[in-house]
Amino acid sequence: LLTELFMVIVLKDTLEKRGALGQIKARIRAEVFNALDDQSEPRPPLSHENLLINELIREYLEYNKYKYTASVLTSESGQPEVPLDRQFLAKELNIVENASGKSVPLLYGIISHFLHGGKEESTQNTLPKVSLLNYPKQNLVKPPTERNPK
Repeated sequence: LLTELFMVIVLKDTLEKRGALGQIKARIRAEVFNALDDQSEPRPPLSHENLLINELIREYLEYNKYKYTASVLTSESGQPEVPLDRQFLAKELNIVENASGKSVPLLYGIISHFLHGGKEESTQNTLPKVSLLNYPKQNLVKPPTERNPK
């Protein structure tokens, strides 16, 4: 019994050091949620606004490798499994992107726009222009998840 307990402790430490333990816990939470989700209770229809908001959040979650959280969001919200096309999303939200802004989720540009009081240069004053000036440095080298056209 003591040997088994020691092995469990060593295994837990090893998984923590590799960063896998958090992923395993997240996966278990997602699976438990899916098992407990009451499919008999119908969800209200997904409004156009909620569809867009959920898609912005999903893009952010996938970009930051929160794939189990994104999976739960998609399942719980009734969001389509196939992500909306990024160009369609930007057009729907009247977002003008510069070339460097396309490497990060649209939500970063929206937040940056409002944090700076809408002072970024843009072709129209009412349109946020995505800029990389204040994005988290650790994410700048990671390419975004490929978006599939709907």
